[in-house]
Amino acid sequence: MNKTYCLLLIICCFDLSLSAQQSSPSGFLIDSSDVRPLSQVVVKAYEQNRKLTEVGAPVSIISKAALNRFGNISILPALNTAPGIRMEERSPGSYRLNIRGSSLRSPFGVRDVKIYWNEIPLTDPGGNTYLNQLSFYNIQSMEIIKGTAGSLYGAGIGGAALISSMPLVWEKGVSADYTAGNYAYDFKHLATNSYNIDLRTGDNEHRNNFAYTHQTSDGYRQQTQMRRDIASWETLLKANDKQTIHAYILYGDLYYQTPGGLTLAEYTKKARMARPPAGVQPGAIQAKAAIFQKNFTAGFSNEYHFNTHWQNTSSVYGAYTDFTNPGIRVYEYRQEPHFGGRTAFQYKTDLSIGNLQFNFGGEAQKGFFETRDYTNKLGVQDALQTDDKLNNYTWFTFAQGDLRMRGGWTLTAGASFNKTAVDITRVSVLPPVKHSLRFDNKLAPRIALLKRITPDISVYASASRGFSTPTVSELEKSNGVVGPSLQPEDGIDYEVGTRGNLLNGKLFFDVDAFFFHIRNAIVQRIDSFGVSYSVNAGNTDQHGIETLLAYEIIDEPRRFFTHVRVFVSDTWHDFHYNSFIQDTSNFSGHRLPSVPPQLAVVGLDVVLQAGVYLNMTYTYSDRVALNDANTAYAGSYSLVGGRVGYRRILGKLKLDVYTAVDNAGDVKYSLGNDFNAAAGRYYNVAPGRNYFAGVSVNYAL
Repeated sequence: MNKTYCLLLIICCFDLSLSAQQSSPSGFLIDSSDVRPLSQVVVKAYEQNRKLTEVGAPVSIISKAALNRFGNISILPALNTAPGIRMEERSPGSYRLNIRGSSLRSPFGVRDVKIYWNEIPLTDPGGNTYLNQLSFYNIQSMEIIKGTAGSLYGAGIGGAALISSMPLVWEKGVSADYTAGNYAYDFKHLATNSYNIDLRTGDNEHRNNFAYTHQTSDGYRQQTQMRRDIASWETLLKANDKQTIHAYILYGDLYYQTPGGLTLAEYTKKARMARPPAGVQPGAIQAKAAIFQKNFTAGFSNEYHFNTHWQNTSSVYGAYTDFTNPGIRVYEYRQEPHFGGRTAFQYKTDLSIGNLQFNFGGEAQKGFFETRDYTNKLGVQDALQTDDKLNNYTWFTFAQGDLRMRGGWTLTAGASFNKTAVDITRVSVLPPVKHSLRFDNKLAPRIALLKRITPDISVYASASRGFSTPTVSELEKSNGVVGPSLQPEDGIDYEVGTRGNLLNGKLFFDVDAFFFHIRNAIVQRIDSFGVSYSVNAGNTDQHGIETLLAYEIIDEPRRFFTHVRVFVSDTWHDFHYNSFIQDTSNFSGHRLPSVPPQLAVVGLDVVLQAGVYLNMTYTYSDRVALNDANTAYAGSYSLVGGRVGYRRILGKLKLDVYTAVDNAGDVKYSLGNDFNAAAGRYYNVAPGRNYFAGVSVNYAL
């Protein structure tokens, strides 16, 4: 830890800011995020629509410029540059998102994090988020709220993410992107291919965006092939000065194989193999373990300004997910239709002591899920085991007041009132058996106080309560059997932080410290048959410091080096069980699995006036506990990667040609580990050295 913080004092970091593209005086293409300070970015978090330095909450910004620092294949490396955020890919297409330890509940997928795509929830009423149904090109920017965000976004203590798919600055035209990649051990054919077509028509008053992405990967390990097709349409219509209408349709068809976890002996001997057969149990290849996932989402939102004081934003959506998963032991079908809506009113007025903004509204979701589990006979469904119908709903109301007072003080106070219910009816037995689960109404309050020390520097403190009900996937074991009775997680979070600019705006800093205590923490288990289930794990203490520093060394568009920047993102987490006794095992005082105590990312960005650019990234991750007993760990690792390219404007044509490398040192490490897996099957090897090359062409109409 000491070495890392010395590094933080020595190396300052660049601005991962959010904006559109512009050309330099010489006509070469430069991303305008190179010139717009992060402190000036307006964020939507907590409905405040203010500059980041005026928001009293731990919020990280992932801009399009940050996404484009890597190989344009996955959003994973960009998210991992933000402190407190860790995204993993167990195999191509299999995402897991960890915000301050939230992956403790996620054997796969995204749980305990509320995610919105534009104005609609991507998280379903069962508590799961199929983040992998979005392609790299469906995301223009992300705002990630770390810690409890329940005061405005409902139940959940893992945070919230707000995804925007519409460019900030509209330019009609057509874009084509192609990226191909190889792994260092196999140059015989392209292991990864991705192309995207994007058509933008209309103007600022009426925008239309049609996009299609196709991506394939042969994988870097046995049983890790992937294919993804995403089609989307989005329109934004400014009907008049008072009303804006936004509509979107998204269809995704995803297939990816799942290789399964390995023991340490298997990982050491042959890390790229899939899980082998064991006794009467087939291996991942014999079981043809994979996921077939189709999703259709359609949404509509309306923003209406009644007058200078009042406005409303309302949205409705419908979604359907068809999910098929032949696993090691179970062949599972899930059909998950659901719908929902959200409305938020805003009132603004001037008072004698300052400016008041008041937000209030509600959100509701309803699902009609069906789950059928069969035995898996070498990749073919066999005898029916269970047939369940799940009727679930969740709703909450919220209110928040923001008072911006004289002298640079801002007081924010808000709360939400939440309700969740699930009915599980097993129709595969006679008479049918019904389980009705009702979780008590919970109040999730939050209060924050921010003080602007100078026009460019602010400090803040906040206290909030969050809770998280079990997801549908956690209430049932992955073999369809209703698991142990679960209680919602409940926690109190205290935050103190500071943001701002120094050295004439060249140095940006963002430091946050938090103290989080959780009761009834939910932890995943995996038995010897590969069946995952969840248990309440007593109380946890989660403390941490998250730091982002940014320094712009050169910002001179007419010089040889037009932009030179460095950045450091550092995460220090001290997460332990406070009290956790299960049967005869006492895990009190042990480290929480899935959370590295130290994670640091250092980056360098260089742009030349000639149009050449360079992005370099170094990542260090501490070792990670793999089980509650802390008897097994995934080792620490250091990674180096980079991208070099050439951008230029040729009349109406914008061109970007690049090549990139990830894990340049060919380091062997495990990522997307299976925590608390039986028989020590924790390990999933990550890709070794891999190369990418791509081209992006944009023609303005």
